[in-house]
Amino acid sequence: MVVRIEDSWRVALSAEFEKPYFKRLTESVRFAYETETIYPHPKNVFLAFDLTPLPQVKVVILGQDPYHGPHQAHGLTFSVEDGTALPPSLQNIYKELKTDVGIERTTGNLSDWAAQGVLLLNSTLTVRAGEAGAHQAFGWETFTDEVIATISREQTQVVFLLWGAFAIAKRRLIDEGKHHVLTAPHPSPLSAHRGFFGCRHFSKTNSYLDKIGRTPINW
Repeated sequence: MVVRIEDSWRVALSAEFEKPYFKRLTESVRFAYETETIYPHPKNVFLAFDLTPLPQVKVVILGQDPYHGPHQAHGLTFSVEDGTALPPSLQNIYKELKTDVGIERTTGNLSDWAAQGVLLLNSTLTVRAGEAGAHQAFGWETFTDEVIATISREQTQVVFLLWGAFAIAKRRLIDEGKHHVLTAPHPSPLSAHRGFFGCRHFSKTNSYLDKIGRTPINW
């Protein structure tokens, strides 16, 4: 089966694409797109991989599943299409960003982060319109867990930003002897005040990258 994904990822994950679960996943996703309104647009399902090839990954930000409203999800976790109002979690990310490093962003499109080596990875890559978590049983997490494990295995000194209990549970897939893991509560309005605000992950990430001789992220 041929999966349209950036070449370095296609090679690294080639065995995964041939496994029975992935073939079932593909069939489920294809049927969903044919019969329902699904986000993101099919061409953007693997956008995070296309914008951030495996050898260029410096930072990983892990989300759960795509936004389920119109003109929001476009393949990058927490990111929204240009011209779309900022969702609450992204508003809180930007509040912490401004407090931490003094940057005030005006667009919710995080493609510029992805182009600098920030893999903006959702654990589930598709969702039914208006129904959060609708595709969590499809098998996406088996695939994205392998993505995390592949980064841990094949790369070194990557910064993993794990926000919230769901993301923090993925640290079991990461070799913390090789990589730098930062954790905080989720930036959702329900939990941001429990420690996401003040976590200073943006400046800590850049301090680490600078320390190991890699170019910091222009957040």
